[in-house]
Amino acid sequence: MVEATIVRVNSLSAVSRDSASSPQVSLAVLPDAAKLVFRGRPSAIGAAGEAFGVELPQTANRFREAAGRRAYWLGPDEWLLEAIEEDPSELFSMMAEKLASYSCSLVDVSHRSDSMEIRGPMSEYVLNHGCPLDLAERAFPIGMCTRTILGKSPIVLSRPEREVFHLDVWRSFSPYVWLLLDEARQEFLHDQVTHVIS
Repeated sequence: MVEATIVRVNSLSAVSRDSASSPQVSLAVLPDAAKLVFRGRPSAIGAAGEAFGVELPQTANRFREAAGRRAYWLGPDEWLLEAIEEDPSELFSMMAEKLASYSCSLVDVSHRSDSMEIRGPMSEYVLNHGCPLDLAERAFPIGMCTRTILGKSPIVLSRPEREVFHLDVWRSFSPYVWLLLDEARQEFLHDQVTHVIS
């Protein structure tokens, strides 16, 4: 009997292959991650954070991280839990076992989205080609996250460093988002080529 194996293919692998780098603003595909959505009553929040290894933020639009794991506040009772390059089924099983006695919900959404990074001093400018938020550091500081839109796509946007933003994008939208950002930064790639030639 032939055994079937399911291999997850990152939806950004094709569109990102020929993307050029620029010191002003660069795009990168982030590693695959286990992603779980946790929803629960206040009594379950502490237990979920303990099981995940990162205290769940209870301040609106903030995320916390430790040892390759991040917990994003998405709503008063909802968090996105992300564990870089970890096995989703193992993480889900471990957390489900520890939360079995609590009134809560835990859903594995690892295959729903892909993640990308935009980095550089012009990253805010490029993002604002499709995102309506004020992304100046005073308005969107390090450690902030939110659900928003980029062009026609819903995204989860976060800022881990001053000149770095991460985007979590549903797989069906991620090539579109990548190409939108790549097009928006072409002026900087053109300036770079012109400078080299001159």
